[in-house]
Amino acid sequence: MLKKIIQSVKLFQNLSEEELEILISISSVSKYTKDTVLFYETDSTHKLLFLIEGLIEVFKIDKYNNKVFLYYIHPTSMISELSDLEENRIRCFSNTTLVEDSIILSIDFQQFKKIFLNGNELITHFIQELIYKTQQLQCIVNRELVFDATSKVSFMLLDDLLMCNKLKRHEVALLLHIQPETLSRVLKKLQRDNIISIDKGIIQIEKYNELKYYTQG
Repeated sequence: MLKKIIQSVKLFQNLSEEELEILISISSVSKYTKDTVLFYETDSTHKLLFLIEGLIEVFKIDKYNNKVFLYYIHPTSMISELSDLEENRIRCFSNTTLVEDSIILSIDFQQFKKIFLNGNELITHFIQELIYKTQQLQCIVNRELVFDATSKVSFMLLDDLLMCNKLKRHEVALLLHIQPETLSRVLKKLQRDNIISIDKGIIQIEKYNELKYYTQG
């Protein structure tokens, strides 16, 4: 079972049988219930974490003690926020809470570095995963500090349309830090311009490039 779980993570799909057995020996799987806080910002851990099943919300708390939503983590994605491969501990820079009951793969980070990060193909995939998370942070900076309301809504539609349709409109507005009335106005404008369509509350993107134009900064 642990072998199949590890192989479900894209990062590990090209490992040899020998490498899989080694990874299994330094890994474990745990189940967590909804609303569990996985870790707080400023925490540190010796474990490299991957979400296997469920959904995780990543957020920070601002200086006014307000919750600032960052992004969702979906299954088979890395949870850990790595900043320095020279360290044996992983420092946490945001808070994570489970939106759904979840299954998490945990790997001993020190052993993982010692055994696998030695110049083989895994390094390339590992770095790509890091780059992806960096790109997410860059998008967050744009969304919170640069984007206007139309850009914020367009970005979320492009980045996570499934979640946008799953949530209620006032929840989407809260995540984007805009008023529900503003969200409604932007959606109506995009619909009027035939960039999106809305049928029974479900949004579909009709003109991807036009929608992407609003996220260019």
